[in-house]
Amino acid sequence: MATSKAVMASLTHLRPLTCAASSSYPARLVPHPPDLIKWVTREGGFVHPAIKIALHPSHGLGLLANQQIPKGSDLIVLPDHIPLRFNHQDVTHSLLLQLARHVPEELWAMRLGLKLLQERAKVGSFWWPYISNLPETYTVPIFFPGEDIKNLQYAPLLHQVNKRCRFLLDFEQEVKHSLVNLTPDKHPFGGQEVDASSLGWAMSAVSSRAFRLYGDKRPDGIHIDIPMMLPLIDMCNHSFNPNARIVQEKDSSSIKMQVKVVAETAIKEDDPLLLNYGCLNNDFFLLDYGFVIQSNPYDCIELKYDGALLDAASSAAGVSSPNFSAPAPWQEQILVQLNLAGEASDLKVSIGGEDVVEGRLLAALRVLLSSSMETVQKHDLNTLKSLSAEAPLGVANETDVLRTLIALCVIALGHFPTKIMDDESLLKQGASGSTELAIQYRIQKKSVIVDAMRSLSRRVKLLSSKETTVSAEG
Repeated sequence: MATSKAVMASLTHLRPLTCAASSSYPARLVPHPPDLIKWVTREGGFVHPAIKIALHPSHGLGLLANQQIPKGSDLIVLPDHIPLRFNHQDVTHSLLLQLARHVPEELWAMRLGLKLLQERAKVGSFWWPYISNLPETYTVPIFFPGEDIKNLQYAPLLHQVNKRCRFLLDFEQEVKHSLVNLTPDKHPFGGQEVDASSLGWAMSAVSSRAFRLYGDKRPDGIHIDIPMMLPLIDMCNHSFNPNARIVQEKDSSSIKMQVKVVAETAIKEDDPLLLNYGCLNNDFFLLDYGFVIQSNPYDCIELKYDGALLDAASSAAGVSSPNFSAPAPWQEQILVQLNLAGEASDLKVSIGGEDVVEGRLLAALRVLLSSSMETVQKHDLNTLKSLSAEAPLGVANETDVLRTLIALCVIALGHFPTKIMDDESLLKQGASGSTELAIQYRIQKKSVIVDAMRSLSRRVKLLSSKETTVSAEG
């Protein structure tokens, strides 16, 4: 947590390239930025005349329709020169390329963030009308006060937040070392100071707004997938039920690609323009975008596959099995196939989401709670991994599996220091800003576990009723 506080400490000094403390509806970088719609059209783009930038009560600042728009209509068209991208061929400043090579792939947003910072610092930048419209602040957890990072209460996310904070602090030193004694004409950021705060702002701006689209073609004809910031388009808010989609196609007047937003459905007057950012869990939405989706169907909790933990869960469920910590050789072989054992194993498993239980975890429990190698070998791994495959190893085995999973959920829920009712009470008392966001996030995580327990419990009751019916018929 100390690293996060260190990042926050730099936010108290307002510099030209600095991010300020977050707020519900952050101001733009400048008080009265240029009209973004006029800029896009002036630069050869197209914006449907029924589109405006406005505040929506549910979605915040974004794009709205001021009259009905028919399905299939082009909403926004950006010619190839408007998107902001980090193209190695286009980046003329060698130092920027060197710095970008020090950014790990998982933090790809920082690479484009370096280009964004360069353009923000450049006097007369082509993209200044766009950049000046960007938020001054972001509500991602790297800018939370230390106490609100703790308030997230979920270890995998805490790890990611601290990892990003440590990266920013280390990268700040790397950038500063690279910029020592550079004259303004050779300085990629126009002689301005760059710190963890400004780097965090740039990384957050990109992670929350960039889209990964096709870039230039390789010699083999395959397009390179690169992140791009899409002016105006990135003001479309998110929905799992979008009314618009992004399309890339060749400009009829050139060989260049253009990016379009097309109406997927008829859009009513005063409706926001909505894109699907991806079928992501709330960890990604909070880390990269700074918001949480209530009742997110793709949200899940991450667990470590661990024999001792499963022993504890089966014991709590009243299920007798000595095999979790000491599987038989044939069971161990299947665990290796599931990538849950062996040298290159991936022990991260999940509960929640559309599948309720990750297939690898479900298959492992079915196998380890079975004493019959012959029965197991009658089924392929895909069947054993599917919850829709009803009791493939028998009703008794399936009941034990489900009860063990429910107990595992109870253990996972117990790792949170507060209950959902406590959290809801805190929200009613008027928590705001990052505190409110942290509480909303942990409520959703706990709700994922509770929903999984309910789903699994219904399956146990259904199995029990079927077993009773079969016994009665017998």
